[in-house]
Amino acid sequence: MFSQLLPALRSTLVLAFYTGILFPLVITGIAHFLFIKQATGSLIRQDNKVIGSELLGQGFTKPYYFYSRPSAAGAGYAGEASGGTNLGPTSNKLINGDKTFPGIKQLAETYRSDNGLSPDAEIPVDAVTRSASGLDPDITITNAMAQRKRVAKARGLTEAVVEDMIKQNTAERQFEILGEPRVNVLRLNLALDSVSK
Repeated sequence: MFSQLLPALRSTLVLAFYTGILFPLVITGIAHFLFIKQATGSLIRQDNKVIGSELLGQGFTKPYYFYSRPSAAGAGYAGEASGGTNLGPTSNKLINGDKTFPGIKQLAETYRSDNGLSPDAEIPVDAVTRSASGLDPDITITNAMAQRKRVAKARGLTEAVVEDMIKQNTAERQFEILGEPRVNVLRLNLALDSVSK
């Protein structure tokens, strides 16, 4: 029995060293060398201060900012509480909400009101539904365009200028086939801040 225990213990320690220590260190080193931006969280800095990440959504509530997609992560966009609502598409709570959870109807009503849309105007789906992670940093072009009038008015800009900023901050499909064109809300709001506030 002891003759088998010693080789098993040795092989466990060797495997633990290679797969638990050496391999992660090598991969981390390669990532930091080849993909420094991604390996450090795609952080956005302004005046030597981290103000966010391209990969994580933030809640914007001022009328001169584009609003992010709604979040169900904790109190909103909390990385440690990342997750969806787990409510099915026919859930009464998802559709109508309750005292602590705005449903799709309340979100649509608020969105229409905030953006000066008619009561029966179609709403982009990402404006009233929460993403699976609750941390989605992007919105659809349709969502951004629906908000442009409000943002332009609040900033004292023309809609054409704001629309141009949306186009400049639109990311196309990855490899021209994956996903949909999208707008990073933090990047767009920072670009607008550089023009006016």
